[in-house]
Amino acid sequence: MKKIVITGVAGLLGSRMAEWILQNHPSYTIIGIDDLSGGYIEHVPKQVEFHQLDISTGNLNELIKGAEIVYHFAAYAAEGLSPFIRKYNYNCNLVATANIVNACIEHGVGRLVFTSSMAVYGVGTPPFKETDAPAPIDPYGVAKYACEMDIQIAGEQHGLDWCIIRPHNVYGRHQNIWDRYRNVLGIWMYQYKKGLPFTIFGDGSQQRAFSSIDDCLVPLWKAGTDPRASKQIINIGSWKYYSIKEASEVLKKVIGDGDTKHEEARHEVKDALPSHEKSVQLLDYEDKTSLESGLRDMWNWAKNQPDRPQKSWDSYELEKGIYGFWYLSPYQLGEFLAN
Repeated sequence: MKKIVITGVAGLLGSRMAEWILQNHPSYTIIGIDDLSGGYIEHVPKQVEFHQLDISTGNLNELIKGAEIVYHFAAYAAEGLSPFIRKYNYNCNLVATANIVNACIEHGVGRLVFTSSMAVYGVGTPPFKETDAPAPIDPYGVAKYACEMDIQIAGEQHGLDWCIIRPHNVYGRHQNIWDRYRNVLGIWMYQYKKGLPFTIFGDGSQQRAFSSIDDCLVPLWKAGTDPRASKQIINIGSWKYYSIKEASEVLKKVIGDGDTKHEEARHEVKDALPSHEKSVQLLDYEDKTSLESGLRDMWNWAKNQPDRPQKSWDSYELEKGIYGFWYLSPYQLGEFLAN
């Protein structure tokens, strides 16, 4: 059987992509890799051949050998936290990707699809175009941009075929709602389940292009299979923009309840808004799911999820300049937000 490898298969993109491929292209065998540091084995379809592995150090040769497509989704996408966990950020995102690239070259993989990030644009002027010069403002964006450049070099020097996707705030069923540092919509759902207000950094005027995972699956498939996507960098993201404050109001409407609490502003991209022409032309992207509809589907799933402990770092690599909000333990944080 034909073979596809998916890293980060227990996360949002990986698990949902695996589901979609199995339903729509069942002739493929899927090899799924995840270290389960941010994803959950329950999200991995049973038909996937699963391997728990740290891709920054693990031997990938036998897993990647013979693959037509490698979808490299694994990452730790916490832009705001990345200045305080630099070594972890570069190891998890950059070193791991170098290991994937080496294995893809060694075994002649048909195409590598790499999910980069809107974080590479940084201080750019939105709507971001793929031709804009990257200007990341945090170590996470730096790591993703370095991965992009390395993959392109591998294409020039070794003939590796690739497609780089820059997703914008993808959300949906199977998102990690138990991580206090990333995925704002999931954080809010976790907070509501705990009887806490939604936290907003600053005044909430920052804008985002919240993008339903349901609208991204066909484009991601075409990123791996369509000749038009070969050696292309492509944004994927909704063309309807919301401020963080507006998004919180949509979620309150979906849930039927909720309060907000504003915290100190943090160092982040002000407005992360993509151009979408290239995704439409090359990947047939359609922005079909409204934020309200997408959040309703996600909340119907999230409200029935188990009461897992929230991910929290016991210590940071660098504490100078860290936000007071993140000094608190999960218990202290709950007490703080409740008052």
